[in-house]
Amino acid sequence: MNALKNAFREIKRYPSALFGLVIIILLLITGVIVVIKIPYQEAIRLWRGGEGVWYQNPKTAPPAWTNWFTKDDLPPSYFLNLDDERVTKEVEAFDGTGDINYVMTFDYNYDAFPRELALFLTSDFEEKNPFVDIYWYQPDGTEIRVASVGLQKSQTFFFSQDTKLRRRLGDVAPEIGLFAIPDSDPPQVMKGTYEMRLEGISFEESSDYAAEFVIYGQVHGVAGTDHLRRDLSVALLWGIPIALVFGLIAAVGTSILTMIIAAVGVWYGGWVDELIQRITEVNLVLPFLSILVMVGTFYSKSLWVILGVTVLLSIFGGGIKTYRANFMQIKESMYIEAAQAYGAKDIRIIFLYLIPRIVPLLIPGLVSSIPSYVFLEATLAVLGLGDPVLPTWGKIINDAQMNGALYNGMYYWIIQPAVLLMFTGLAFAVLGFSLDRIFNPRLRGL
Repeated sequence: MNALKNAFREIKRYPSALFGLVIIILLLITGVIVVIKIPYQEAIRLWRGGEGVWYQNPKTAPPAWTNWFTKDDLPPSYFLNLDDERVTKEVEAFDGTGDINYVMTFDYNYDAFPRELALFLTSDFEEKNPFVDIYWYQPDGTEIRVASVGLQKSQTFFFSQDTKLRRRLGDVAPEIGLFAIPDSDPPQVMKGTYEMRLEGISFEESSDYAAEFVIYGQVHGVAGTDHLRRDLSVALLWGIPIALVFGLIAAVGTSILTMIIAAVGVWYGGWVDELIQRITEVNLVLPFLSILVMVGTFYSKSLWVILGVTVLLSIFGGGIKTYRANFMQIKESMYIEAAQAYGAKDIRIIFLYLIPRIVPLLIPGLVSSIPSYVFLEATLAVLGLGDPVLPTWGKIINDAQMNGALYNGMYYWIIQPAVLLMFTGLAFAVLGFSLDRIFNPRLRGL
């Protein structure tokens, strides 16, 4: 233990090790916070999406920070409902009927037009449904009649799908015509304060309706959205604990089991050692990735199944040969003979005398192997063999690839998970290399 403590003190001498350690600590802290703030079931619900989860988000919108690198100030997405102070509701009741009006006021000072406008309407009635007239007022006072709608229990009015509104705007898309300076060619944004007025009539005393107006912008959030309107920040954040858990379990399980098997083979020798060596040699020529692809294609894409198969195939790897060579030298040591002389059992000698001598060699290799397993999980996901339930970095890249992100200029969709994979791999790689120099004196001069 003192040797390990001294070794970890040596880390301070290597800036690259400190760099990797800081990144790993940040990833671990972030992963823990994510799991606490977004529990597993909530993360699955958000990733699967469904009705009412991401309806306020635009499709394939880049992150809001991309505005820093563009000449124009692109609009974000936002919505207006009764919880917003910019929305007022006016109700005036008559004999059996009533006027229910909404006034929605908002400022629009961006250099580009929104992608889409949508009005989500829900109404409460028994037999006679309410009727609503929708009016649009530009900053210069120009009034535009948008539509007249007979309300259902629940419905969505997409402005761009109204052909009558498009004709009234001079055959211009509503998301452009409603915000454009009249007669501007090409259309230019009229900046200022806009107002949308909903004038509703109810025909029953208890009848009412609610309205929510959504302006779908060209940028959204800190990570952007995908083709299903999902906020990519959920998958980017949840990808951290998934990648770390997969990498750590695979690396720790493989390294420890490999070391134990090698120690058992060396100590007992004979047919036990021969059997372990033959299994290792056969396993070394097996196509590792191809087997995982077959498992994911024909059996299960579950992350835990893939993890189990990965550990099983990795146990009898090249590490068996390396550990065997070290254990052969340790087996001939004087203190091993002394342990045998006072009657120590085989299990005690293996776990208390042989294995502890190899631990300093185990740690650097274990740390260095974590990135390979992280990239393995991401690779399978990119190939479409990732867990369909869990949000992971590889799944983001796979979705981007399947939806033509590169061809359509949606580079953020691929760059963000790729950068996280790169920094995670780099952090463990530089830390593992530094630990290797610390534990192996022959490498300290390199």
